[in-house]
Amino acid sequence: MKLLLFTALSILFIGNEVNAQHTNIGIKGGLNAFTIKTDNDGNLDTKIGYHIGLIGHIHISDQFALQPELVYSVQGTQYTEAGEEFNLNLNYINVPLMFQYMFDNGFRLQAGPQLGFLASANVEVNDNDTDVKDSFESVDLSLGIGASYVNPSSNFGVDVRYNAGFTNINKSDNEAFNRGFQVGVFYLFKHKS
Repeated sequence: MKLLLFTALSILFIGNEVNAQHTNIGIKGGLNAFTIKTDNDGNLDTKIGYHIGLIGHIHISDQFALQPELVYSVQGTQYTEAGEEFNLNLNYINVPLMFQYMFDNGFRLQAGPQLGFLASANVEVNDNDTDVKDSFESVDLSLGIGASYVNPSSNFGVDVRYNAGFTNINKSDNEAFNRGFQVGVFYLFKHKS
C-alpha cells in the first residue's frame, strides 16, 4: 500500500514539475475483455470486467504527452473443466505510464509500460468462491498500446487499449500471461489543449 501511495504522489509531483500550466487531472472508466495466455494454450475464454480510476495528462510539447494513471481493473478468464464452468477473477491496481503522440484534431496514439499489483484473486465454481491469491504473483508488468480521442470543448474522451503481460503471473510450473482489451471513456477537469 505504501508503494501505491508513493507512486500516486510521484505521478502528481512529476506532473506539476514538468509543466504546471499543461497538466490535467481526470477520471476514467470502461469495459475490459481479458484472458490468460498459457504455455499449453488451453481452452481459456475471455472474461468481461471493468476498470475505473484516475488519470493525469502532462503536455511535454505541442505533440507529445505523458499520461500516468491509477486504475482498479477486473481481469481474469473463464474456462470449462469436467463439465463445470470456472470463473477466475484477478483484480489489479494498475499503474500505466502512457507516452502519447497528439494530433491537432484531438486524436492520440499511445504506448507505454504498466505495473499491476494483484489486489485479490478467486475462483468461482457453482456459486462457491475460493481464494487463490497465493497461487499468483503479486506484481504484473505489461505493455499497453492504443489510441484515444478527446473533445476539447466537452473535456470528454474515449480510449481503446490492448495490454500484453510480460510477467509470468502463475507461481506453478505452467506459464501464464495476462492479455486483454480495454475500451473506456474519460473526463479531464479544466482541460487545456
